[in-house]
Amino acid sequence: MMMQMLSVGGIPVLTDDIRTSDQDNLNGYFEFEPVKKLKSDVSWLEDARGKAVKIIYALLTDLPTTCEYRLIFMRRSLQEVLQSQDVMLARRGEKGSALDPQAMAAVFERQLRKTDNWLAQQPNFQVLDVAHRAVIDDSLAVSQQVSEFLDTDLDRSAMVSVVDPAQYRQRQD
Repeated sequence: MMMQMLSVGGIPVLTDDIRTSDQDNLNGYFEFEPVKKLKSDVSWLEDARGKAVKIIYALLTDLPTTCEYRLIFMRRSLQEVLQSQDVMLARRGEKGSALDPQAMAAVFERQLRKTDNWLAQQPNFQVLDVAHRAVIDDSLAVSQQVSEFLDTDLDRSAMVSVVDPAQYRQRQD
């Protein structure tokens, strides 16, 4: 959702369109396959300068310390993330983790705390934490925060227009 917001807001996005939209994400994934090999190949980073790139938290530590980064860290309830993954895997006929949801959430929480601690020690990262639910509930305010964080005048009305609460299906109310 944030990648789509950035794209329509005026930030170029680095994506390869390999993983297209599907029933689980009707608006597409905005992924870039070389990100998965970040540990061994950073040659694509120069092309990423000035663009938005989707990177999962577990790969952030593989980014070179010689570059400056502005990170919009999307935060979502881990229970919602796990529910969403379960639905997606079931739809594909794939099996999920052998861990029960509480144990899996605990693993993710530990990993996220470790990532947060690491980020706090990185002078080359500026971080804006954005709650997934906040985007749904007040996308205009979040669009303003993002625009200020990136120090650019984004098209906030376009950003708001792509937020579709109907796509927020796995929710903890």
